[in-house]
Amino acid sequence: MARSELSLSQAGRHIEAPLRSRARFAIGDVVKHRNYDFRGVIFDIDPVYANSEEWYEQIPEAQRPRRDQPFYHLLAENEESSYVAYVSQQNLLIDTANEPIDHPQVSQLFEDFRGGKYRLRRSLTH
Repeated sequence: MARSELSLSQAGRHIEAPLRSRARFAIGDVVKHRNYDFRGVIFDIDPVYANSEEWYEQIPEAQRPRRDQPFYHLLAENEESSYVAYVSQQNLLIDTANEPIDHPQVSQLFEDFRGGKYRLRRSLTH
């Protein structure tokens, strides 16, 4: 399989990724975590794991997701707070509540919420 090399500052290293990756979700999709009680809106997608080794090692070994799958950046929320999450594809499901996300940064990235999805601000698209 043909591969590409990425240099990502947050990972602090070079990362090999396939030239094509199949993301199950898209920017603007509202998703929920499969195992933990939080939901969020996707604002960025990495084709493979692209965070630091330290972050990855903090995940209990029995729960560590595979690195060779898409990882999603979420504006996330739970009952107590809003935050940014980094989640593997295997741990996400589409959120069927059809309710907006109450995160303070949503309006900076997205224009509106319709049909269970957000539309990225035109000024942020190419």
